[in-house]
Amino acid sequence: MRADAVRGHLDGLLLAVLEPGPLHGYAIIAAVQQRSRGALELRTGTIYPALNRLERLGLLSSSQQSSGERRRRCYELTDAGRHTLAGERTAWSEFTTAIGSVLNPAAPPGFAT
Repeated sequence: MRADAVRGHLDGLLLAVLEPGPLHGYAIIAAVQQRSRGALELRTGTIYPALNRLERLGLLSSSQQSSGERRRRCYELTDAGRHTLAGERTAWSEFTTAIGSVLNPAAPPGFAT
């Protein structure tokens, strides 16, 4: 899949994978890849600026957590992030319905194939 395919949808993807609970950056990348069955591969240079921006907007909060000797920043949804995710899902549904109507139009009434 083209790298620009996620443009405009990155926020929704990140919010969605964080809905079940907190994750660190590499786990977020893995979750997107797993949930997309390998079709989407996000890079660290793409997600970390987006995560920082979403945190500045109050949609995510973060904390440092230790895993052995490693310290990782884990991100989780805020209430505002959950509200925004609901809006992203609605917008996505409307978008895919509209695009589907253009790409796969139903036969007009009375039209025999």
